Amino acid sequence: MGDRLAMVEDAGTARLALSPLRQRLLARLRTPASASALGDEFGMPRQKIGYHLRLLEKAGLIAEAGTRQRRGFTQKLYEARGDALIVDPMILAPTDPVATEKQDRFAAEHLVRTAAGLVREVSRMRDAAMGEGSRLLTFTVEADVAFARPSDVERFTSRLAEAVAAIAADFAPEGEGRAYRVTIAGHPAAAAKAAKRSVN
Repeated sequence: MGDRLAMVEDAGTARLALSPLRQRLLARLRTPASASALGDEFGMPRQKIGYHLRLLEKAGLIAEAGTRQRRGFTQKLYEARGDALIVDPMILAPTDPVATEKQDRFAAEHLVRTAAGLVREVSRMRDAAMGEGSRLLTFTVEADVAFARPSDVERFTSRLAEAVAAIAADFAPEGEGRAYRVTIAGHPAAAAKAAKRSVN
């Protein structure tokens, strides 16, 4: 089972989570802990830890995870909503669907905006599915390809679009069954990945 991911969709929450101390708290709270226990671990007053926990709880980044008895007192336990946070890539520049559709499909800006929208939509649908006690069914296909000249990129893209259209025609007609959006993107391989492939 993969790591739990929590989506951050507003700038205020992102800024709050990026505080060094709160980042440490979120990392530690992958397993439940109390303000008192965190104070002992971090060498800080329980009251100061409690202040930051309240901010994180109000922002929806942590939640109560039960209680425990310690030294005759009942302590609240807190746990992070996710093992990792995903900050909406377009949090300061919301995606404009119309503008995105008008962009050149070979432009890097178009790919970045499309990828940002993909992160946002899938994260929201995953959270909704988890809230219903179900699993969001997705798929990812990755492949490496090399092009000898820039014109090969457009030729490859055209053939790929034709192949996808032909495959899609073999499945349920539009309006029947669960609709899926298939997004295929291509970008130059990072130097580290390219070097790794040359060694193998």
